[in-house]
Amino acid sequence: MFAGLPSLNHEQQQKAVDRIHELMAQGMPSGQAIMIVAEELRANHTGEQIIARFEDEDEDPASEDEDE
Repeated sequence: MFAGLPSLNHEQQQKAVDRIHELMAQGMPSGQAIMIVAEELRANHTGEQIIARFEDEDEDPASEDEDE
C-alpha cells in the first residue's frame, strides 16, 4: 500500500507525539488518538509530502519458510 504522508521535522513530530499522549491521558485508546492526530496533520499540513510503502508481514511467503 502506498500513502502520501506529511514530511515533518523533529519539532513537528514531537508535537504530534505530545498530542497523542495528551489524548491518551484523557482516556482515549492509543489507536484512536493516533488516527485523530494523523487526520489533523493531513488536514493542516502545508509542507512537503513523502510517499511511503507499507507491506503486511503476513503476505511475505519467504518469512514463513524461515520459521521452519
